[in-house]
Amino acid sequence: MSRRYLARYLVSRYFSSSVSPRPLHVCIVGSGPAGFYTADKLLKAHEGARIDIIDRLPTPFGLVRSGVAPDHPETKIAINQFSRVAQHERCSFYGNVKLGSDLLLSELRDLYHVVVLAYGAESDKDLGIPGETLSGIYSAREFVWWYNGHPDYSSLKPDLTSSDTAVILGQGNVALDVARILLRPTTELASTDIARHALSALEESSIRKVFLVGRRGPVQAALTAKELREVLGIKNMHIRIKETDLSVTPADEEEMKNSRIRKRIYELLSKAAAAAGTSESDPDQRELHFVFFRQPDRFLESNERKGHVSGVNLEKTILESAGSGKQLAVGTGEFEDLNCSLVLKAIGYKSVPINGLPFDHKKGVVPNVRGRVVSQPVEGLSQTERGLYVCGWLKRGPVGIIATNLYCAEETVGSISEDIEEGVFTSSKEGSKGLMQLLEKREVKKVDFSGWEKVDAKEKQMGSERNKPREKLVTWDDLLAAAAAN
Repeated sequence: MSRRYLARYLVSRYFSSSVSPRPLHVCIVGSGPAGFYTADKLLKAHEGARIDIIDRLPTPFGLVRSGVAPDHPETKIAINQFSRVAQHERCSFYGNVKLGSDLLLSELRDLYHVVVLAYGAESDKDLGIPGETLSGIYSAREFVWWYNGHPDYSSLKPDLTSSDTAVILGQGNVALDVARILLRPTTELASTDIARHALSALEESSIRKVFLVGRRGPVQAALTAKELREVLGIKNMHIRIKETDLSVTPADEEEMKNSRIRKRIYELLSKAAAAAGTSESDPDQRELHFVFFRQPDRFLESNERKGHVSGVNLEKTILESAGSGKQLAVGTGEFEDLNCSLVLKAIGYKSVPINGLPFDHKKGVVPNVRGRVVSQPVEGLSQTERGLYVCGWLKRGPVGIIATNLYCAEETVGSISEDIEEGVFTSSKEGSKGLMQLLEKREVKKVDFSGWEKVDAKEKQMGSERNKPREKLVTWDDLLAAAAAN
């Protein structure tokens, strides 16, 4: 047996021995899908792993709780698996712990062999056009967190009554989610876990027309057939698509030939447009307009309400080849106005950096190689940060579905396992013990998983009184009080 192989074998045995496993102290920052999938795979791969999951919110599960639409309960089933992970004897959850204020990244790295950052994307991309700061303009993330009862946005008051029109910039799945919530009958939403304040506002809403605006055409729309079919199936709703927007070019034909998904999306939109053309108009019906080949140039300010948006100035676009079968939208210099009282920007989420963490501001991700954080990326060479890893949107950007994080976690855990075998982690660490001492010293009111279970039970109890799966607690004070209750 070679000396190098022997060293790797002994280190592996040191952390993974079933006879007397030594603790590999791991801290995962972020309790969404990326964090829980990482924890699950580490627990299975290394019997010596002791894992602490921390989150700035007092509630676990990240976007499964605050991002998944309330009328998609089947998507939230993942919570059952994540709960089993949190209840594992070698895993602990601590909410209401904020990295950057309660704890520094450098302190976590001193306490743990492995730190995995999986805190997602909690900010938004900007358009960078005039009028973007007018009231009545929100990111889709803010609106989603509002109707899902996120404590940071429960006091948001989107204007749903000043006109009958809302404009959504973007045509991805998040844009469809938001459009569906605005247009679906509130009698159907009432039996979901939508936040009470949002349901009340939607019941009083004047919004009857929603415009989904995209830079490119129906062939390039960045959505999935499943989401599209669902929004097309909303009761008493007309679909509006200009016939000219459905015209396809040879380049479009080639895209559809190479992608069954794109072809299916185009077919669904064409079928919906044809069906709408034969149906009778009802003044009480709601309308979903798919607006293609338009990009926002500036936001318009209301004459009656200073500082409030009254519409969007759109520039017409055409598609030009960008090589490799891709087509990009290019402005034509022709403009038109679209009046509305509410604008939602569904143009993408953005991760935020923290002190001591390498960050690619252009891409909005932490530079990494297979999950290993890279401190000084140089062409052909990479210097990695010992014991520091990344997973989820912070690693790859805000793309993919919940299950995408499963494969992302597999790769990151694979890198951690390789580093264990290479003998990267040999020093002793305090792990949970040191974390508890630090939080106690700083008087941080952490919420452990049993505290979350108290919140969960209270929400379900309140929900049962209203024939809902749960009635969410939506303020920090209420959440912390419920978690601390006897």
